[in-house]
Amino acid sequence: MYTLATQKRNFTRFSTILTLLFGICVSVAYSQEREIKLDETVTTNHEVNIRGQNIPYSATVGTQPVWDDDGNPIASVFYTFYERRDISDNTRRPIVISFNGGPGSSSVWMHIGYTGPSFLKIDDEGFPIQPYGVIENNHSILDVADIVYVDPVNTGFSRIADKDMDEEEKRETFFGVNADIEYLAEWIDAFISRHNRWRSPKYLIGESYGTTRVAGLAKRLQGSHWMYLNGVILVSPTGMGIDRQGPVRDALPLPYYAATAWYHEVLDDEFQEQDLYDFLPEVEDFTIEELIPALSRGGFLNDERKKEIANQISSYSGLSKETVLNHNLAVPTSYFWKDLLRDEGLTIGRLDSRYKGIDRKDAGERYDYPAELTSWNHSFTPAINYYLRDELNYETDLQYWIFGRVRPWDRSNNRTGENLRQAMAENPFLNVMIQSGYYDGATDYFSAKYTMWNMDPSGKLSDRLRFEGYRSGHMMYLRQEDLKSANEHLREFIKNSIPEEGEPAKY
Repeated sequence: MYTLATQKRNFTRFSTILTLLFGICVSVAYSQEREIKLDETVTTNHEVNIRGQNIPYSATVGTQPVWDDDGNPIASVFYTFYERRDISDNTRRPIVISFNGGPGSSSVWMHIGYTGPSFLKIDDEGFPIQPYGVIENNHSILDVADIVYVDPVNTGFSRIADKDMDEEEKRETFFGVNADIEYLAEWIDAFISRHNRWRSPKYLIGESYGTTRVAGLAKRLQGSHWMYLNGVILVSPTGMGIDRQGPVRDALPLPYYAATAWYHEVLDDEFQEQDLYDFLPEVEDFTIEELIPALSRGGFLNDERKKEIANQISSYSGLSKETVLNHNLAVPTSYFWKDLLRDEGLTIGRLDSRYKGIDRKDAGERYDYPAELTSWNHSFTPAINYYLRDELNYETDLQYWIFGRVRPWDRSNNRTGENLRQAMAENPFLNVMIQSGYYDGATDYFSAKYTMWNMDPSGKLSDRLRFEGYRSGHMMYLRQEDLKSANEHLREFIKNSIPEEGEPAKY
């Protein structure tokens, strides 16, 4: 008998089947939307006021493939490209190709924190505020150069497309000093060709590990793609394979310690009452002239001299004399971050030591977490997701990887500092600028100077090497005062490194 109860049971079964089918359809559609997009772009038009001038520009977001030797796409690299729209002839219009570091970091930091036309909402010293988002960057270099921000494989929306690759193949193709340089050089070559920019003056800018990347790319592009650059900008540079072991490695952080101690006002009045720019040269001279020779004597440095050196380190760094002696005159940076403000119950940041943190306990030799990085993730992550999706109209269900899966990273055979020196030697038009923050404890400013001094032992390239320091940390541009001055230095560097029309490249 077909009863009302039977009708209800059949309706329930039918509804269940419909729900399952609908769920499967939604799942398939969702899966399709999350498929890697190998080659697509979205372009929108905008305007930004830079230094009082309205600059019309287009923003192109999208992907361009990485191909293997047989021409098959094996990865999709995401980028954002800004072009000024009121330029009719780009043969004299510079193009800047921008990378961040990690390795495994997307290009988000310099994109919406430094040189791009939009700047994330933070306070004047770089700390997060809500609501999250972006505002106009009135200091962007888009007035003088077009800019492309590149997310290397497994960062941002960039992904490996070849599902048959095993972990070893991925590492050999993408995840190492030289693999990274090789595939990105190929990608840049294709990008420049697609956008008809072979005649434009070309620049690379990299931050942190990105400096290793762009130093190597300068030589690779020049030697294998016959693409000659006008400039390379190294923001908070790594060592780039330049030797600094033993006493040199142990001594170089001291000027950074001094700058940080000065910032936190823990030094004696003798130093605290000086301006930072007046104070640091004294510490730098002591580091080179006295500390390195003392450390070179190791355990055979006599006790009296050891105590003299310890006293001076203590007075410059804000650490106790006992702490310095207990570490044999070479206090590790990790201990410094934990110990400098220990009496106040606070730690300081690694990448930017102006930031303070709170640990579970005051005892120990290292902080619980990097105060500066958690602060930056706090402001950057929602801002870039909102900006790319809502303002630049890029649609994807992929997660934007601020930090991606690239480890283990092959760091062997890193000769990128020498690669850059050789590229400069071969190309009289190639100039290099270094930008460093005095409160950066990860890639400290004095080590950056050491890299510059020793990249070219002959000194013949020194007139094409420039150093600029700022009263902030690793991302010096997050502080409004330094955002303005650092971009102005970039603007000057770009203008000054473009030769007069018809000028020959020769010594």
